[in-house]
Amino acid sequence: MRFFVHIFGMFAGLYLSWPGISIPGNWKCFNEIIAKSAEDKIFFKAALEIPSSYLLTGKNKKMSSKVRIVADACFR
Repeated sequence: MRFFVHIFGMFAGLYLSWPGISIPGNWKCFNEIIAKSAEDKIFFKAALEIPSSYLLTGKNKKMSSKVRIVADACFR
């Protein structure tokens, strides 16, 4: 029962954060950005979603913040 509640809470939190996560076309956008980033090409939509504070800090970027930016570009 706890496992079900935990999984339900995780999916509900993701859906509230990114309501477009359940739309298949948005996943295509997500996969395109990931594929183009491997080729060192940046997707224009993702570039517009990057906050200026992210660019101004010179510290190493964590993987979670990179995924958040890509997800914000496609799922919102």
